[in-house]
Amino acid sequence: MDEFLARLRNFDIQIRKAVNSQMRGSFRSVFKGSGLEFSDLRIYQYGDDVRAIDWNVSSKGHGTFVKVFREEKDQTVFFVVDVSASQQVGPQHRAKLDATKEVCGVLAMSAIREASHVGMYCFSDQKERYIKPSNGLKTGYQLIMSLFKLQPESSRTNLADALLFTLNCLKRRSVVILLSDFIDQGYEHNLKALARKHDLVVIHFYDQREVSLPRLGIIPVHDTESGHTVWLNTSSVSFRNRLRETFLQNQTRLERLCKQFNANYLALDSQEDFIPKLVELFRVRKKQ
Repeated sequence: MDEFLARLRNFDIQIRKAVNSQMRGSFRSVFKGSGLEFSDLRIYQYGDDVRAIDWNVSSKGHGTFVKVFREEKDQTVFFVVDVSASQQVGPQHRAKLDATKEVCGVLAMSAIREASHVGMYCFSDQKERYIKPSNGLKTGYQLIMSLFKLQPESSRTNLADALLFTLNCLKRRSVVILLSDFIDQGYEHNLKALARKHDLVVIHFYDQREVSLPRLGIIPVHDTESGHTVWLNTSSVSFRNRLRETFLQNQTRLERLCKQFNANYLALDSQEDFIPKLVELFRVRKKQ
């Protein structure tokens, strides 16, 4: 745990140095979202947006009133983390899940400082860990510790159910950061609903072996989620092309879906240095 926290602090320092030098601002604009809350009523004035008229109050005959809104100060940042068995793909020293935990951890450290409430939902095809959004450093470090110690009970994935859980548990507009390898089907409808209701950031993790397998001839490959073993000819040109095309098609489809519903999308190779890409993500969000 001490080593894990030390890495997160090191990443946090690197990101903050880059942010300070490139953006001249804090992380608040990254996590604040764009939520509005009702503040007060006032008499309608020429030029006001008619959509802001409160017809219930105005119908009482004392004049035409419009609603006044203000930016939400108590913003919630909620992490939705895929911990299914497909996330275990990668070298022994750094699987996709290891990279996922590090990225989630360093973003959580930043969010603790800048946002009022932080929460997390870890999922496979069931609820693995849920931390209700709350404020304070205690909640933040509880989140990071839970993430580090988590040993999933199930190996399977149900992304659609995880998105539905998030939709049901978050009543106010929040910044939702979804971290997964997206090796699943049938989740698109719930992803659209989540993007419409919340400020969604999608972080897509992958391993190079899912794009281009080494040429090892005919080998057995074990699917950790289904438990099945199949034999694959990794030297076959057609097989290697299909593998790459399938990955690229899925990635393109997910990226287009995010763009269509104004969600931020970031693809991360689990073996790469993720600091520059996170800084670029912050730069993009700051402009929004």
